[in-house]
Amino acid sequence: MSDIAENLENVRGRIRSAAKRAGRDPHDIKLVAVTKTVDPLKIKEAISCGVTICGENRLQEAREKIREIGHTVRWHLIGHLQRNKVKYIFDLFDLIHSVDTFHLAREINKDARKRGKTIDVLIQTNLSGEESKHGVEAENILDLIKEISLLKSISILGLMTITPFSEDPEDSRIYYRQLMDMKNVIEREGIEGVVMKEISMGMSGDFEVAIEEGATLIRVGTAIFGERPG
Repeated sequence: MSDIAENLENVRGRIRSAAKRAGRDPHDIKLVAVTKTVDPLKIKEAISCGVTICGENRLQEAREKIREIGHTVRWHLIGHLQRNKVKYIFDLFDLIHSVDTFHLAREINKDARKRGKTIDVLIQTNLSGEESKHGVEAENILDLIKEISLLKSISILGLMTITPFSEDPEDSRIYYRQLMDMKNVIEREGIEGVVMKEISMGMSGDFEVAIEEGATLIRVGTAIFGERPG
């Protein structure tokens, strides 16, 4: 068994165990294999081992990989999206995790409308207030979602967050609970065209905590592909 196959088996076992602890069905948790800086051959190997979603941080890198690998899997953009790069996303990605301003959403909506498409997005939140991270602050999430919901070529499917780095996975729990609380608030608002179907939270170091708190999408790179530069 290759390292990638073994790592994936280990990750899936950890997903099942975390889901069991939380009384959840492990099939409700989708693994996004983070392929930033990963060689296409290794990505293809992961796909052959059952990976169905790949997550890319950088648009240019993603374009090259998707050109080579194709759409045999779903591709998610999990990194920051610049407004001047919006025009490239439509033939590449099935879900954008990182919409965090109305200006970006309006640009996506404008280009989607031109193409006669509707694009699925998550709203990226910055619950810790870290200046180094993108995302809308907690107190502005609901207003932003209400504003974006008026754009007819964007479909809001849920929320995403990235927590501060910590060696202790338990340090992430407070943020994941806060995101789930916000999900519940948004659902109670009953905003037309907005569903809280997907909660993207948790990475290699803390995805089990994220699953215990309700994640539906976990973004795992290092635990599958090993340590990488960049």
